[in-house]
Amino acid sequence: MSWFEFDWVDAFTDQAFGGNGCAVVHGGAHLSEEICTAYVRETSLVECTFTGPSDVADVKVRYFLASREIPFAGHPTIATVAAMRSRGMIEGDELVLETGAGLVSIHLNGGEIEMTQVAPQFGDTVPVELVARTVSLPTEAIVAQPQMVSTGLPFCITVLRDHDALKQAKLNVDAMRKMAASQGYAGTDMLEPFLVTLQGATEVGDTYSRLLMAPPSPSEDPFTGSATGAMAAYLWRHGLMEKETFTAEQGHGMGRPGQATVTRVGPSDDISGVKVAGLGFVLMRGQVDLPE
Repeated sequence: MSWFEFDWVDAFTDQAFGGNGCAVVHGGAHLSEEICTAYVRETSLVECTFTGPSDVADVKVRYFLASREIPFAGHPTIATVAAMRSRGMIEGDELVLETGAGLVSIHLNGGEIEMTQVAPQFGDTVPVELVARTVSLPTEAIVAQPQMVSTGLPFCITVLRDHDALKQAKLNVDAMRKMAASQGYAGTDMLEPFLVTLQGATEVGDTYSRLLMAPPSPSEDPFTGSATGAMAAYLWRHGLMEKETFTAEQGHGMGRPGQATVTRVGPSDDISGVKVAGLGFVLMRGQVDLPE
């Protein structure tokens, strides 16, 4: 057993109990998947990160759900950088992270942390009927063709007609597993549709989203930075978002409002990256004793 320093950070917010929480375990990147996932379950958070030295970047970051390791995640990236900055571990305004999805560039702009997600990969479209069953909505509530998109982690981007449809959505786990199997993702615990409306939760927002999650994760993610990048790429690609930079909102219905500034890199038909920026609030810090 060894003691590790950790910070608990609320990401995509500037205040306590907003946005999405993430525990950042400093120097724990060498720990086993079994220990890391057990730690996530202990916190009851959606994801946690574990950092360590890197030969190709400034720091290595590993991302974990309660069930497994994933290559990349958005709000934990913001949380990790916010934690490192609060401890004086960052020099200057630029930082590069080594992740399972590749190198991720970070720019610090005042209090805001901006990550450049990798160029989007546009996958297969998903039948509207399958997605509608998965989120327990009528097909007419979905107003654009759902599609798998990844800027580091794949999501089924699904545009809904209005806030009422977004509020009424409920995850049908059995239907989700059938949808996943039909798209070649059999056995995965992550193919929940990322639901978005083209109207903010507040006056400053341009989009408002939800991500309903399957066990053993919590039932809903307060703010999903990786999916926000994929969603933005989808909207630009399909002509649903005219702005090169817009404000994405999520979590308001959970009482954990979060907000991100999203910027396109390159033209809409040849996007080379997606910048997702937000704030981070260090809520608590301490030590955790974990077996190595």
